[in-house]
Amino acid sequence: MPITFNKKSKIWYLETQNMGYVFGLDNLEKLKNYYWGPKLPRLEDYPTDKDYIVTDRYSWNHEFSTRSENNHVEHCLKVEYFDGVRDVILNYENYINEDNLLIVSLIDAYYGLRVRLFYQLIEEYDIIERWIEVENSSLKPIKIEDIKSASVYLENEKTARLNYLCGMWANEFCLRSEEINEGKKVLESRVGNTGPYLNPYFSIDYEAKEDKGRVYFGLLGWSGNWKIVVQKRIYERIAIVAGINDWDFTYLLEPSQSFITPKLMIGFSNEGFSKASQNLHHYQLDYILPQDKAHKLRKVLYNSWEATTFNVNEENQKQLAQKAAQIGVELFVVDDGWFGKRNSDNAGLGDWYVNPEKFPKGLKPLIDYVKSLGMDFGIWVEPEMVNPDSDLYRNHPDWVINFPNRPRTEQRNQLILNLAREDVKEYIKEFMDKLLTENNIDFIKWDMNRHIFESGWPEVEPNKQREIWVRYVWNLYDIWNYLRKKHPHVTFECCSSGGGRVDLGILRYADQVWTSDNTDPFDRLEIQEGFSYAYAPKIMMAWVTDWGGKDKYPLEYIFHSAMMVSLGIGADLKKFTPDDFAIAKKQVQLYKEIRDIVQEGFQYRLSSVNKERYFAVQYLTKDKNEGVIIYLRNPRRFGLFDRVNIKLKGLEDNYLYGIYEGIKDEEKEIIQLTGKAFKERGFIIEDSYLDFFYNGKSPLFYSRILKVKKID
Repeated sequence: MPITFNKKSKIWYLETQNMGYVFGLDNLEKLKNYYWGPKLPRLEDYPTDKDYIVTDRYSWNHEFSTRSENNHVEHCLKVEYFDGVRDVILNYENYINEDNLLIVSLIDAYYGLRVRLFYQLIEEYDIIERWIEVENSSLKPIKIEDIKSASVYLENEKTARLNYLCGMWANEFCLRSEEINEGKKVLESRVGNTGPYLNPYFSIDYEAKEDKGRVYFGLLGWSGNWKIVVQKRIYERIAIVAGINDWDFTYLLEPSQSFITPKLMIGFSNEGFSKASQNLHHYQLDYILPQDKAHKLRKVLYNSWEATTFNVNEENQKQLAQKAAQIGVELFVVDDGWFGKRNSDNAGLGDWYVNPEKFPKGLKPLIDYVKSLGMDFGIWVEPEMVNPDSDLYRNHPDWVINFPNRPRTEQRNQLILNLAREDVKEYIKEFMDKLLTENNIDFIKWDMNRHIFESGWPEVEPNKQREIWVRYVWNLYDIWNYLRKKHPHVTFECCSSGGGRVDLGILRYADQVWTSDNTDPFDRLEIQEGFSYAYAPKIMMAWVTDWGGKDKYPLEYIFHSAMMVSLGIGADLKKFTPDDFAIAKKQVQLYKEIRDIVQEGFQYRLSSVNKERYFAVQYLTKDKNEGVIIYLRNPRRFGLFDRVNIKLKGLEDNYLYGIYEGIKDEEKEIIQLTGKAFKERGFIIEDSYLDFFYNGKSPLFYSRILKVKKID
């Protein structure tokens, strides 16, 4: 049984395929955490509270930590009752166990505060989804000052290391690792959305490698302000608390109301980081992404932004569409500049009508033309923003987030609509519904290009104004949910000034994400490597563009970098030479041949771009019959003469495999070996500067895509 309760010892045992998680009631009837780690052979093998050497066990290991006088762990819940009491004392009430879901109910009976702890087991991926529901069953309001999704605990060993993802605009998803020392390490966002600076992902390992060692991980599904705290003392186990950020937050819970937190997904791998990432990738495909499109292949798209910027019109978009179709593009996307009086980023945001000068007959002639070329049609929107120079702002200046008597700080000449307001939410739903109903649109790129500064909501009473941080996100989700149900054929991409809104909350509504505005093919390697630790390759869009100059990189290298995930093209096709078109057409054809493996297969990181002379990623189908290797040189670490030995992973030991290169009609066999030979001795990729000197090409950037096939 995945979930077992021992009535005598009052312990719950939660087991997935390879993970055990144990907690129970101690002799004071308090809920304590006992274990999180590898699955053990017998329930009797798991520890209880008697098996820990701690200095103060009654102030630590709380399965759900609250702000109370006997708790020294970062709390999950802090409230103030009507009489000023701030001490939360929860006693066990009951539990429900059904369909791999455990619900444990606790209650502060005197004040009528009930807390339900939820544990949803995802057995095949060694993941537990954690969240809580707080219910006010009293006749008085309860002010919530802090509410997190879960607290968890890990072994306090000297080798414990924290791994997380950090960055900034154009440099998102940089992987960092550090020793866990005494005190608290805080990862958080305070900018109103997930943020580019840190991502709500963590992992903790004990000298683990890619393919071996213990790795514990967690991701928070929340698209607003969030917080993860890692806390260590000398003796007690390492504590991790995660959930909504308590900064500038309160929520008035009225009688009979409930508050449900976002989910925290925790998981375990005993086979290193690779297995942890693979479990997360396929969990996201099977359980997180909207299931109507989760396993449909992402189409090769073209976005016209870099070719035309705001100078969008029917004629130049048709010209680009014709060129995009020529190289095999399947989805044509018109970016910013098609609406309102939008000729720059100074005006027009909020006025979501088709610009009559740029499109005299509306979007229909362009859409019909794009579809006549065999492509789907997509369009860019930024519904949460407004320019002060817009009809919407002139008519509704009160609709923006603001404090009275304070500046309305603009960023990129725009302010943020207050989605916490129901009238703003309904306005966005209405114009987006109208856009999608009146036009045959297949794809929406939803952008959000700034952070929240003055977080005021003057239309509600002061004791509810700080609810803006959660009500904004709830209404955002409600809009996306409404649009998906009303227009199920539409694919949605989430963008926020690059990768500023990537998390498992928005991914319940978005099919894919724009991960960074930095499309430099070499810079993207570090971004894509870091992203892969937490999120599936299929979710990420990467474009072939002219970033850094059209002639800086070989076009094949640019394509191969973008083909590691879901492929898009954003280069100015008007500047392509006949040779460029030939290369692009062949690479798009190659991607279509391998994308089912890249998007749906199991990913293996064969090297790290920051540590090795090259970056190589392998993908393998579930049945291990086919694979793909994408190899790109790291010019910062490469020598003049190099032979690179590539060792593959995941292959069946005793089967014969072949390595091939080229599109189907031109495939060339490179080598044949058994799976074990490919894993143990590897094979050589010749990569020498002299090859490039003789061919007269750039010596810095070299890449290859190889196919792996099992031979009958």
